[in-house]
Amino acid sequence: MATQEVKSSQLRLVLIIGSDDDGNPIFRNKIFNNVKPIATADNLFAIATAFATLQEHSLYEVVRNDLSTLAEE
Repeated sequence: MATQEVKSSQLRLVLIIGSDDDGNPIFRNKIFNNVKPIATADNLFAIATAFATLQEHSLYEVVRNDLSTLAEE
């Protein structure tokens, strides 16, 4: 059986900055590195929505990216 250890996390806010000629949304990412791997989804979502209120554009999505190492037990 393999084990997983989360090494680092990243929080990404996806913002809608407008639309193209066909009406499709145009997105911009705001990335925050060095997020503590032990942070819960509720904690990160609360922080993301707080940061979103400081942005000029509307929040579309909140993404968490984790980098993990896998090892055999």
